[in-house]
Amino acid sequence: MIRPPLISAADLQQALAQPQPPLVLDCSFDLADAAAGERSYREGHIPGALYVNLDEDLSGPKTGRNGRHPLAGRDDYARWMGDIGVVPGREVVVYDRQAAMYAVRAWWVLLWMGHPTVRVLDGGLAAWQAAGGALSQQTAQPVPAARYPDQAPQRSTIDAQQLEQRLGDVLVLDARAPERYRGEVEPIDAVAGHIPGAKNRFFKDNLQPDGRFKPAEQLRSEFLAMLDGRTPESVVNQCGSGVTACHNLLAMEVAGLGGAALYPGSWSEWSSDSARPMEKSPRL
Repeated sequence: MIRPPLISAADLQQALAQPQPPLVLDCSFDLADAAAGERSYREGHIPGALYVNLDEDLSGPKTGRNGRHPLAGRDDYARWMGDIGVVPGREVVVYDRQAAMYAVRAWWVLLWMGHPTVRVLDGGLAAWQAAGGALSQQTAQPVPAARYPDQAPQRSTIDAQQLEQRLGDVLVLDARAPERYRGEVEPIDAVAGHIPGAKNRFFKDNLQPDGRFKPAEQLRSEFLAMLDGRTPESVVNQCGSGVTACHNLLAMEVAGLGGAALYPGSWSEWSSDSARPMEKSPRL
């Protein structure tokens, strides 16, 4: 059974009190300081949570042409899932301290690998604390299991070559901040701009002021306006490196609009090849 993609802090507290509690993963990270996430984990985390590192656990080797956070191979993910104790049927809850911008990568990877029982803590660690949840400074130790069993990919992806061939046929949603999408600034990647024809859906637009996701009905209305009659299956989500694009994928699933694809390489891969088409948008 596919779980709803979000879990509230109150529901997580109840789940953790059960005889078979979920496996909780702290996915906190900082693009400007790769060690910051683990430091924040040591300073205080949900009791029993394991720390998951975006670079080391959720991404594969970089070549300089495949983006800043390329997907690892499925065999690598299967071994990693076994190493941290993810087994078929085990409930998993992922969270971070950054509006779910990194937790969504873990959520998507586990779904892609065929593990449907994974949810994102709505509102992250702030919501946990606001609900009276305690923090722990004790480093949790994984209980390893067998390598996660092979399955066909359960979420859609598209690579750069396929996307270039389908420009104009698919709707590309870019999750980056508007100024990066428009090409006015580029603080991370070598080239500013966006994939031709892409629309901007800043991932933070999925959230309420308190950091929780907007209601499903509101998200559905906003995304349907962007789709303009297209089906979710004709949508490709991307961002800078394939991470916050998963935020839009999560929001679409909350809205009942599942089926969109992820372009894992995203702008960091696309812009690494000057032969690919790129564009900038004037500020309106």
